[in-house]
Amino acid sequence: MNQCLLFDCDGTLVDSERLCNIGMVLKFREYGIELDADELVARFRGWKLAKIISVLEKEFDISLPENFIDEYRSIVTELFETDLKPIDYIEETLKNLNHPMAVVSSGPVHKIQQALRVCGLTNYFGGNIYSSYEIGVWKPDPRIYMYAAKDMGFPEERCIVIDDGPVGVEAGHKAGMKTLFYNRFNESCEFSSVISFNSMKELPGLIHT
Repeated sequence: MNQCLLFDCDGTLVDSERLCNIGMVLKFREYGIELDADELVARFRGWKLAKIISVLEKEFDISLPENFIDEYRSIVTELFETDLKPIDYIEETLKNLNHPMAVVSSGPVHKIQQALRVCGLTNYFGGNIYSSYEIGVWKPDPRIYMYAAKDMGFPEERCIVIDDGPVGVEAGHKAGMKTLFYNRFNESCEFSSVISFNSMKELPGLIHT
């Protein structure tokens, strides 16, 4: 029976999480606040950007200007063009997956498209891109994956979620989909049915199991 593969983008297809948070470090440094990019990755992987900023504003008792997000995204755009790389073995893996595939991400569409283009992955997904900013739902809300499944023409039970973030894993699990956790940091997972793996070389075997 055919299955649909629903991939997260940042940290799952492209190695962008640290670059995104380097952008955050650079912007907060302008206000005299030193952040650690690796710590931000561990804390906020997969979160809605506005929520991340809100948490940091409260922690550092600061009110950021309205143009903060635009300036931050501009920095990240430049970093993507110069430094973004695909996740190890992802292209080799995608070449060997004969399934309908889509990207389901909390990022805006233009960021997803740029990431796929820079990393040479666009052709694997075509126009099958689902962004929280267009759907109006952010992980861990399962409706983002449910929306993508319906639009791709598949019932939830025939979809497989591949995500590296705890919020994305939660969304996939709660959507009733087989969920594969690309667990590079060896984190614990509260959902017993979720399958963790550490290398994209393992993915085809897990999908076909």
